[in-house]
Amino acid sequence: MRHNTVDMTGTLYIVATPIGNLEDITARAIRVLREVELIACEDTRRTKTLLNHFGIKTRTLSYHEHNERERAAELGELLDEGKDIAIVSDAGTPLINDPGFRIVNTALERGITIVPIPGPTAFVAALVASGLPSDQFFFGGFLPARANARRAHLADLAAIQATLVFYEAPHRIAAALRDALEVLGNRKAAVARELTKIHEEISRGNLGELAERFSQGPSPRGEIVLLIRGIRESTSSLANSTNSTQLSTPKLAHRVRQLEGEGFDSKTALKKAARELGLKRAEAYRLMVAQKNRRSK
Repeated sequence: MRHNTVDMTGTLYIVATPIGNLEDITARAIRVLREVELIACEDTRRTKTLLNHFGIKTRTLSYHEHNERERAAELGELLDEGKDIAIVSDAGTPLINDPGFRIVNTALERGITIVPIPGPTAFVAALVASGLPSDQFFFGGFLPARANARRAHLADLAAIQATLVFYEAPHRIAAALRDALEVLGNRKAAVARELTKIHEEISRGNLGELAERFSQGPSPRGEIVLLIRGIRESTSSLANSTNSTQLSTPKLAHRVRQLEGEGFDSKTALKKAARELGLKRAEAYRLMVAQKNRRSK
């Protein structure tokens, strides 16, 4: 299994593994994991479960966010010595919200051949089954954990026409849905949970419906993908045109202050000012956040 026949350095394989159902591993991935001399994995115990299932005896070495810098240098030296190495994450495709970036770049700096072995990725599986447009999408990883940061981040993405895709923790999904509803409006969305596993579930609807559904009862369990339809082109064009020709952030901010002076709370004041000025609430929120960020710099 030698790609570099001239300089005899090793090859680094980026191997995708199942996100739940073990049947989703590819024959090529199994072969590579058997043939390499070392498998670098986030958690050796979790990877051993997969390897034992397929009778793979290859030696493993742990790497994670806390030791990846040291491991990258160590693995780079082994690759230089001619050893073939595979990196895997606990589930899915390495480097997609998982460690591996330093290792890949160390290999690149040393002129090592890098071979991706494609396979499962949770956000792709969720996207194709969501019913939302999949011709364009924006993958944003995990949303910020803090509410204010999360709303500000969503506001920054409000004008994107592509489907928005995020990972989210089970205990935060209800709050994330409420924030998305407030910032983006009542767009179509989907929540995918436990993909490829026994309790796989994909909930579809508007953000308002999903926020209400996930706010009831205990927090759901398992890995979660949140998908939100992007802004429609006509709406985006209208908002941008209106903002550039007739409206300005200072005017919006001034009206919000006036309404707050009349006794309205900040949320109601922003909503009312946006309506008066012909702005979508999400666009008005984005403008106010942008102004606040400029002032804090």
